[in-house]
Amino acid sequence: MNDTIRALLAKLGGLPVSVDTLNDDSDLYAAGLSSFASVQLMLGIEEAFDIEFPDHLLNRKSFASIGAIERTVQAITTDQKVA
Repeated sequence: MNDTIRALLAKLGGLPVSVDTLNDDSDLYAAGLSSFASVQLMLGIEEAFDIEFPDHLLNRKSFASIGAIERTVQAITTDQKVA
């Protein structure tokens, strides 16, 4: 999952730095992630993992870092399996 998120971030994030230089807990907004790019990233993640972000997870905190994105996707997939 981490590799997929990193690949999507590299493709859609529009970051001025290489994703390879970022730790899982690096602040993506400080690294240059814009609001527009975060929406593009969200759409890419939804497609890649066949999920839909619920409204309550559409916030800056969910996309703050690679680790945060991974935890959010895990929470969504767990909720969908239970539902």
